[in-house]
Amino acid sequence: MRVYVDGLAVYFTFEKSFDTLIWMALGPHTMEIMAVDRKGFVSASIMPVTVAAQSSFTVSNIQALPGWQACSAVFPPEAPRHGQICAAGLGTAVVSMTPGQSTPSLDGNSTKFSIAGPTGYSNELWFKPVGGGNSVTHFVYDLWFLIDKPTAAQALEFDVNQTFGGQRWTWGTECNFNASGKWDIWDPLHETWVPTFVDCKPFPANTWIHLIWNFERVNGQAHYISLTLNDQVFTIDQFFNPQQNWTLEEIDAAFQMDGNFVQEPYNVWLDKVNLQVF
Repeated sequence: MRVYVDGLAVYFTFEKSFDTLIWMALGPHTMEIMAVDRKGFVSASIMPVTVAAQSSFTVSNIQALPGWQACSAVFPPEAPRHGQICAAGLGTAVVSMTPGQSTPSLDGNSTKFSIAGPTGYSNELWFKPVGGGNSVTHFVYDLWFLIDKPTAAQALEFDVNQTFGGQRWTWGTECNFNASGKWDIWDPLHETWVPTFVDCKPFPANTWIHLIWNFERVNGQAHYISLTLNDQVFTIDQFFNPQQNWTLEEIDAAFQMDGNFVQEPYNVWLDKVNLQVF
């Protein structure tokens, strides 16, 4: 199913139904929802909508929402995108995601993510689509995380993506413990990690860490504005061009765990995961 606003595709899903947020600018719009079945038959519904007011909106407690998707080096055989590169790495990780954790938790509703496996440098990406639209340009990814074995992780990744009009703006960030030792950011056009000046060493075990990334889409580029780590603010101020020819429209929040050279098992808990959009 695909959602168009004024002729522009802004949201896509492989599911047969959806319940999501669609951001639009103030004023009247034409929304079209199109569905295509496995035999190629198309059905569409068109409706006029008017946006009377608009303000900042926060998608709250994303870690507890249903509909998370996951993949290791490539998308699994049962996925519509099977075989496509996902979290990269050298193997298929053995993972689990367990929501509704009362402890450790800040509010009694954390989610536990676990990774292991037989092959070193295996990774797992989890991502949650939260909606679609081209009218919003600012994103504040605000979350808390706790890791039980900090030295077991190769890296931890926290991302936001926005796709429409055949372009994908990726704000990819990772704490690269064992390579650069920095907070790295993603250059989508050249598909490479770029180290920032901010150090990223293993965090204290079993300690809640507060992370805030501030992003914007401006002048057609992805702008990494700032990083806040436990109330310490670092100005990043770097720009990258979007990825081209991407047709799966959505806005999503993502989290990735990377395994080290021996794929040492470890766990991460996420809590109070919020995405402010405006």
